[in-house]
Amino acid sequence: MSAEPPVVVDVDTAQGPGRLLLSEAERPHALLVLGHGAGGGVEGVDLLTLSRLLPAQGVTVARYVQPWKVSGRRIAVRPALLDEAWTPAVRALREVLAGVPLVVGGHSAGARVACRTADATGAAGVLALSFPLHPPGRPASSRLPELLAPRVPVLVVQGERDPFGSASEVRLALEDAGRGRSTGIEVVEVPAAGHDLLPRRASGVDAAAWWQARSTGISDWIGGIAAAPHSL
Repeated sequence: MSAEPPVVVDVDTAQGPGRLLLSEAERPHALLVLGHGAGGGVEGVDLLTLSRLLPAQGVTVARYVQPWKVSGRRIAVRPALLDEAWTPAVRALREVLAGVPLVVGGHSAGARVACRTADATGAAGVLALSFPLHPPGRPASSRLPELLAPRVPVLVVQGERDPFGSASEVRLALEDAGRGRSTGIEVVEVPAAGHDLLPRRASGVDAAAWWQARSTGISDWIGGIAAAPHSL
């Protein structure tokens, strides 16, 4: 899975400099901006795989490193500050790729940021990877309102065994809230996977093959958004 090295772009924010790693499509029909989680970075299997595979399918992918991570801190800042540092980076990219439909997303905390700010950034869709529906072992502390916040299509890619909320838990929560695929939220399950979205080896599921196939599905989903009249 070889690819050109990403273009590194530093972005000034109220929280200090953030960093964009830009993997460009030759003729982009959409822009996907992805944020990382609180416990990991932009080298996670989901963010890295999409940045390597989607450009060949016409989607420019930008992975955003939050300022707290750029500065070397080990603990993420509170949600409001994550949002404050994310929004200017997305807007800066929109200025460069004007007229190209925007999809925002991220892994875990990055997915939460994307959901909370979807309206503010003018996103046409949200890709939520390992959305943390609740803290492990605390299902009553639901973050479902954040997932329901975007007024645009949402694709959730969730592990079958995610302790922050499995794919089945997310589906059930959406059903209980009267939401689901028919109203713009779709859930895709990663078999035998936890919060890292990597199928366990004992399951016999080939992680690389699964993500190769899923990247095509994600590309098709983004393409459908890009073709919609409201996405520009």
